[in-house]
Amino acid sequence: MPTSPARRRTTRLAVAATGLVAVAAMSAVSLPAAQASNSKAEKDATAQSAAKHGKHGKHGHTVDLQVLAINDFHGALEPPTGSGGRVTHQHPDGSTEAIDAGGVEYLATALRKARAGKARSVTVAAGDMVGATPMLSGLFHDEPTIEALNKVGMDVVGVGNHEFDEGAKELLRKQRGGCHPEDGCYADDRRFMGANFPILAANVVHEKTKKPLLAPYTVKNLKGVKVGFIGVTLEDTPGIVSGEGIKGLKFLDEADTINKYTKELKRKGVNAVVALIHEGGYPSSQAYNHNCDADGAGLSGPIVDIARRTDAGVDALVTGHTHQAYVCTVPDPKGNDRLVTSGASNGRLFTELTMSYDRRTKDIVRTSVRGVNKVVHRQQPKARDLTKLIGYWDKLAGPVANRPIGWIAEDIGQDRTIPESPLGDLVADSQLAYARTLDPKTELALMNPGGLRTDLVYKASGDEGDGVVTYGEAFEVQPFSNTVNLADLTGAQLLQILREQVSGPNEGAPKVLQVSAGFTYTLDLTRSGADRVVADSVRVNGEPLDLGRTYRVAMNSFLAGGGDGFPTFAQGTNPVVGGLDRDALEAYLTGNSSAANPLKAPAADRITVIR
Repeated sequence: MPTSPARRRTTRLAVAATGLVAVAAMSAVSLPAAQASNSKAEKDATAQSAAKHGKHGKHGHTVDLQVLAINDFHGALEPPTGSGGRVTHQHPDGSTEAIDAGGVEYLATALRKARAGKARSVTVAAGDMVGATPMLSGLFHDEPTIEALNKVGMDVVGVGNHEFDEGAKELLRKQRGGCHPEDGCYADDRRFMGANFPILAANVVHEKTKKPLLAPYTVKNLKGVKVGFIGVTLEDTPGIVSGEGIKGLKFLDEADTINKYTKELKRKGVNAVVALIHEGGYPSSQAYNHNCDADGAGLSGPIVDIARRTDAGVDALVTGHTHQAYVCTVPDPKGNDRLVTSGASNGRLFTELTMSYDRRTKDIVRTSVRGVNKVVHRQQPKARDLTKLIGYWDKLAGPVANRPIGWIAEDIGQDRTIPESPLGDLVADSQLAYARTLDPKTELALMNPGGLRTDLVYKASGDEGDGVVTYGEAFEVQPFSNTVNLADLTGAQLLQILREQVSGPNEGAPKVLQVSAGFTYTLDLTRSGADRVVADSVRVNGEPLDLGRTYRVAMNSFLAGGGDGFPTFAQGTNPVVGGLDRDALEAYLTGNSSAANPLKAPAADRITVIR
């Protein structure tokens, strides 16, 4: 069946990649406040899930299976801060409570506890384990995260788009091990051995040979019970990663690829199949005890179409990419309910899937499958082996990470639910200031919102003091090592770029660029498509945009290559490649703030929004 274009995008304005998310259940241990009723909350959520998806018992011809899943971990080894380190618990009266969650030391403890007493358990992930990572991992090309996942007991990982941030060759090194080709090994006493688990990339193939870059699937033998796992990333990956790193690769349709390998597994006698899909959706409610409506009505986004087209032989879909939390059912091609899950991001949650395996049919009993998201709270003990691992890498990173580079008077953050954010303005301003050191004629800078990964927080993260911004904190804001580039663009091209924010591949989920000071326009969200950009409202330093004039524009290297659905950026002329974007941010913070005069958050008033 051909790919349905309609499923590629959602009608939501933006992805809440770091916002508070609701969860399906809480971990069962002694907790304060709302957490004190944790055990009952978990039982209630499990009971609700069981009522919807069907109970099962252990019979002579069936055995119990457990699948523990995470997604979009993004190297969050230390407890993540800000909104990216919290989840929301909703009480029966409708009130909510934010709970701090995440950190690999707690994740390891939670997963080990969940596995205890389970004869057949497997731990899996649906992509973006590495990439867009905090400095503790990113500074070392994410070797610390791979080592941590080895210790956590990861069994299978499906590839995500961020696994390609440093290119396909680096992804292969993460799988196979070995020293980095440029930075070498980081210590004399150890060598990076790579992932102990397979990284699956069924729909990423070489254009010439058509063979997958990595293994398309793996079969886990759980005490005589064989379960197949197929891993795919979103077909649109080339539009959101640097093209240089994936030259010669092709990304195929997710459902078509899964269907192909489901049939292959069946021919090998493996009927029990779970798909790990790095593409996701958006639940209609963020309440932790919310059950999705029948026929997938409670879930929107690309994953719905993928689920409806994925072979009925697949027993459950573990998904990711949208950083949302959900446990929903979407009908398979035969009209039968099938579980589709996602566990938010940053290791704040893990999903527990339980099911029965029928020895006679060698398949999972579909009506037995149930799932629940559980909080990785910070009231449980830390896993000592992970604490030791973090300490090892932290000692290497400390001298670099703790260096002060600026001062802020308040939190400077982002909010993916609104078009413009103070942090986006700050980063755009920093790139404009740096670009003018390369070419004084530069007039504006544009920044993609997905390149901003966390907030600048006023409260001290260590012993540096409140309001002090360290290099490590700036690294976490911009961890991609993009360069600041310059190019000439006409006014007509600039207008087209603004329209590409809300049309074409970005129409369903707009990617509103963050803009530097002096560049203003109106975004009318009551309109549709490209018309959302009010053309005659665009101003550059107070002057109307001249469609025939040439402007000198700064952008990062990702946008310069046409990334994120902005092909017009790649049409720029007279290009100049500058230094790293986070070095530009460092220079801006150092040059525009001091302990006596800390930097305030920009007003975020450059884009006028009509709703």
